[in-house]
Amino acid sequence: MARRAAKPHAGEATESVGAAVDAFLSYARLEQGLAPNTVAAYARDLARFADLAGGTPTKSIDRSHVNAFVKRLERDGLAASSRARGLVALRRLLRFLCAEGVLEHDPSIGIESPRSVRALPRVLTPEESQALIRACGDDGPMALRDRAMLEVLYGGGLRVSELVGLPLDGLDRRSGFLRVLGKGGHERIVPLGEVALDAVGTYLDEGREALLGRQPDRTRALFLTRRGGPMTRQNFFTLIRKLALRAGIPRDRVSPHVLRHAFATDLLEGGADLRSIQMMLGHADLSTTEIYTHVSNGRLQDTVERHHPRGGRGGGSGAPRRGARGSRS
Repeated sequence: MARRAAKPHAGEATESVGAAVDAFLSYARLEQGLAPNTVAAYARDLARFADLAGGTPTKSIDRSHVNAFVKRLERDGLAASSRARGLVALRRLLRFLCAEGVLEHDPSIGIESPRSVRALPRVLTPEESQALIRACGDDGPMALRDRAMLEVLYGGGLRVSELVGLPLDGLDRRSGFLRVLGKGGHERIVPLGEVALDAVGTYLDEGREALLGRQPDRTRALFLTRRGGPMTRQNFFTLIRKLALRAGIPRDRVSPHVLRHAFATDLLEGGADLRSIQMMLGHADLSTTEIYTHVSNGRLQDTVERHHPRGGRGGGSGAPRRGARGSRS
């Protein structure tokens, strides 16, 4: 009677660093459900590490390889945020190899991540957001679609990939809620205000069927192109730049993500609490949402400087000169 072949040890499939990277990326994609863009970024970062490691057996990876990788990222001129992401990718690979029994310990423990100054997100003022929406017009199915997309983006704080990926049955018009599939396949429920709901309803009633034409509705996507196919990120990015030009807003100040930032900042300034905003944005960590408190405070400071007599930036003709008597508080 023939013997059953022994199941190969996990380490046999990860003997080379390149094979280990492939195994980790498959695990991240299939078992952890990481977003495709995240997996692609990890693949680029870890390709650098595999190239650096050369023919080193995976089980021989040690701290010197991690340090060499960090220095390689610096030498390649990557920003601190990109270097930090590269180190995160390597740490996850090493933890995966430890869990698989290929490595006995994680050699990246204790190595500090590159520090970066977190840039504040660009935002539009409420008036600029409204001007952008008005630039859509309301004449014809394309204009109805454009207005509906911008109202959902600004009124719901969606990522552009979530917006163009909305299915036709993702909106409950009666309850006013959107079912959104976010990063990592996590689903969340986002409430829409009356204005956004009306815009989407008008598009569904008067615009979508015209865009679909006579072709079968195979995609069941909520938002369609002029040819009846689903909208893409590239389609929408081109559209929003065109609308910015029409609204008189500098194109380099406008992107789909800027409207997401505007949604969060305007909510915060209107008195919404951070936890609620975190849930609507789909942030896994509250610290990501807290960045908007700095944007909001920056807006308040700018308002004081521009309009208060003691603001110091043309805020009132009676503002005393620096050093003048009576200027001390």
